Amino acid sequence: MNILQAKQEIKNAIKAYLMTDENGDYRIPVIAQRPILLIGPPGIGKTAIMEQIAAECHIGLVAYTMTHHTRQSAIGLPMIVSHTYGGKEYSATEYTMSEIIGSVYDYMASTKKEQGILFLDEINCVSETLAPTMLQFLQKKTFGSHKVPDGWIIVAAGNPPEYNKSVKEFDIVTLDRVRKMTITEDFSVWKSYAYERGVHPAIMTYLEIKKENFYQVETTASGKRFVTARGWEDLSYMIYAQELLGEAVTETMIGQYVQHPKLARDFANYYDLYNQYKDDYHVEEIMSGKIRPETVARIREARFDEKLSLIGLLMGRLNEDFKAQTEKNHFVEQLYEVLGSIREMPADQALAALDAAILPLDEKADRRLIQTLYKYKGHLEAGKDFEALKAMFEKEVDVLEALTQTAGAHLEAAFDFMEEAFGESQEMVIFITELNTSRPAMTYISSNGCERYYKYNEGLLFNSSRDKLLQDISQMRRYADFMGI
Repeated sequence: MNILQAKQEIKNAIKAYLMTDENGDYRIPVIAQRPILLIGPPGIGKTAIMEQIAAECHIGLVAYTMTHHTRQSAIGLPMIVSHTYGGKEYSATEYTMSEIIGSVYDYMASTKKEQGILFLDEINCVSETLAPTMLQFLQKKTFGSHKVPDGWIIVAAGNPPEYNKSVKEFDIVTLDRVRKMTITEDFSVWKSYAYERGVHPAIMTYLEIKKENFYQVETTASGKRFVTARGWEDLSYMIYAQELLGEAVTETMIGQYVQHPKLARDFANYYDLYNQYKDDYHVEEIMSGKIRPETVARIREARFDEKLSLIGLLMGRLNEDFKAQTEKNHFVEQLYEVLGSIREMPADQALAALDAAILPLDEKADRRLIQTLYKYKGHLEAGKDFEALKAMFEKEVDVLEALTQTAGAHLEAAFDFMEEAFGESQEMVIFITELNTSRPAMTYISSNGCERYYKYNEGLLFNSSRDKLLQDISQMRRYADFMGI
């Protein structure tokens, strides 16, 4: 299964495990709530989906990478205690609280969340001394004598042997006590995530043209050669930084992330070509509504990968607009909810309500919202009334409206160019498909609409010829690769 399917399976399992009867008892007994074991390549997003699942299910998450731990940190440190057996007193060994189990209780105390996920990564790559402890944990849900609290679901993850020589195979006894899910890489699934994360358009377009280069692992006489989804995403951050600094994106730098010399060289060449296309096709002019006849003439005669690259350039620019608009829209909605709740309150109650609204927010993820709410508090403490807060809020709404108009105008301009250059063609199919894949695009369109998107989405993607068109695209790609065009 792919990572998206695994995410849904885990969510379904959590809902089932946490379901209770009329007496408040778990319908699936805790002993029968099998730990979930994910086996898949590194960098595929196993940790990321745990964070998403915890947020979507409104439960906690405590995560550990087991290769960073020893037997002592897992089960606790030994200590000598006295026990009486058969009327005689003996010294016996017990263990201090497991660091891992203790962290679950600490998390419960600090967040007031009684249910959650305990996620243990790289569980099949632990040291020899820790391996028996991990087997006991998967079988009995305990570290030493310390049990995982009820309401906490165990999810463990590991890599297949071809990715890590330290991998230890689990025996049948252990596997018969877990829910094992084998995850494989899937570019089409990752692409949706990548659009949402803002992965650099050059990477997105390159991998669209050469999907086989998304994940590769080779063993050679000189060692491993590989590239993973994590490598591409981290490379994206570095490319953006280099571009802001005005520094060159070199093959040497790329090779530090894409640790496969042939692929690093190939992407370096494509990146240079991508930037050439960006200059030649005047993407910003297209976004402003200006279409040069010579640009249209060139793209009509261009080879297939050049057309894909231009579509990628358009999508990259549009996604910047969509992300900015959707993030601002979410921010404004959050502000509106808070302001609506304090509108009729006297100042002292409004201040207390603002404190209550700030308390559960994440300091990092919600930093801007927190800063704005503190500004609202400052105005109230200075004696200003609700109208002052309303005026501040209206400025945020004005910015949102401007972002919405800009995104809409750019989307219409992109359709103008696509119609002028390609009409109702397979290139338009690709453009619509990319919009459908992009969550920021879909969020924007679902809220604000786009008549031409609806027209082409229905007419080109969801009719009886869709499969044939996509098959033609695949055949054209293979033909272009064969002919070197």
